[in-house]
This record gives sequence, structure tokens and C-alpha cells, in this order.
Amino acid sequence: MISAVFTVQKAEVYNEVAKTTSYTGIKMSGDDYERIFTTDEDRMMLERFFNEAANNLTDLFKPFIVTVSDTSPLHCIDLERNYVVNLELSSSYDTNLNGSIQSSMFSFFTNFIVGSWYKFTNKGEAEGYLGTAASLLLDIKSKLYFRKKPRRIVPTE
Repeated sequence: MISAVFTVQKAEVYNEVAKTTSYTGIKMSGDDYERIFTTDEDRMMLERFFNEAANNLTDLFKPFIVTVSDTSPLHCIDLERNYVVNLELSSSYDTNLNGSIQSSMFSFFTNFIVGSWYKFTNKGEAEGYLGTAASLLLDIKSKLYFRKKPRRIVPTE
């Protein structure tokens, strides 16, 4: 078996969400920027979306989980409370995929949170982000179940 630990930094996700919503708000007209852009005051709502995203990933990882960070809701915002999962994977799992899985996890969190936020503030773009998040879950799953070909070891003389 192969052990793999993946971490999603909450503060980095929130920064990416802020960049994405800011960019979208700038492209809009009038008061849309103030409505769409996430601020520190919106963090409690974003916290709920972060926990929902974590629960989705935990559900995907269930067959492999050794440990996973606590994702139960808090009544405060803790930017140090990251999503960390330790997985035990098949011995034929390709560890070269770790970086790609890590990147897809970060993108999943970002797209899920932006899509969830946009359901309230920018309905026209919400489904696009949520669809991308769903595709990223499938991407992560396919990487977890991908098996590298066995290698024959040729004895040397």
C-alpha cells in the first residue's frame, strides 16, 4: 500500500475566491462589483461552503481514508483549519499523480465555493463554476483509481 497526504490551505482558497469574484465583479456594470466580490464580512458564508466542499471530497475519498481533518462547522472562521486527508492507496497507484490531484483539489474547492456564492450573487455564472467543480471531482476520482502498469524486473547477471 502507498500512503499519500493531501492538504488544501483554506487561506489560499479564500484568496483565490476573492480574486475570482473581484475579477467577475469588475467585468460587470454598476453596483455589481459590490454585490459579487467576496469580502471579509462574507467569510462565515464562505466557511460553510468550504466545509461542504470538504465533505464532498471526504465522501469521494472514503475507501482510502486513514485520517481526515475535522470538517464539522464552527461558529467562527479559522483560517488555519485546513483540509488534510491521509490516504492509503493501492500499491499500483501512480505517485506521479500526487501533484495533479493536489492541484485539482485546490481548484475543486475554489470552483465549488465560487459557484455556491454565485447562487446568491451572480446566478448566471453559478452553474458554470459548479459544473467545473463536479468535473474536478471526477478528475480526482479517475486519478485515484488509475493503476500504473506492472514492471517486469529483469535479473542482471
